[in-house]
Amino acid sequence: MGTFGTSRLEKTILFVCVENAGRSQIAEGFFRKYAPKGWSPVSAGTRPTPEINPFAIEVMKEVGIDISRQNPKELSENIIKKSVLSINMGCMGKAECPAVFLGRYLDWNIEDTKSKPIEKVREIRDIIETKVKELCKILEQ
Repeated sequence: MGTFGTSRLEKTILFVCVENAGRSQIAEGFFRKYAPKGWSPVSAGTRPTPEINPFAIEVMKEVGIDISRQNPKELSENIIKKSVLSINMGCMGKAECPAVFLGRYLDWNIEDTKSKPIEKVREIRDIIETKVKELCKILEQ
């Protein structure tokens, strides 16, 4: 029996970035929508902010996904251990780069949404959606 009453068959993908305020939250929202049966997402950051980037929430609403109830979470050993695979969204500063703490991970090297205009956040959202869909196709095999 899992710690949270979840099935042992459920597999988790972890999306990480430093602040867990934009890219990783967007990826979590898309993965929740597109994930194959038995897969679930979680996102976290090495230095999470108090809230999600408002532009990230807005651009996801534009595509029919509500991430406003998601919360930035601190990356922990427990979260890493419960994940089958970690996706590092991309690092700007190496000192706080989540990849330093991860075992098996993919690095998507996606530009940060922080301090970007909403038009740029839309572009980043679309890149993340494409990558999440590609990941889901691989997981379905």
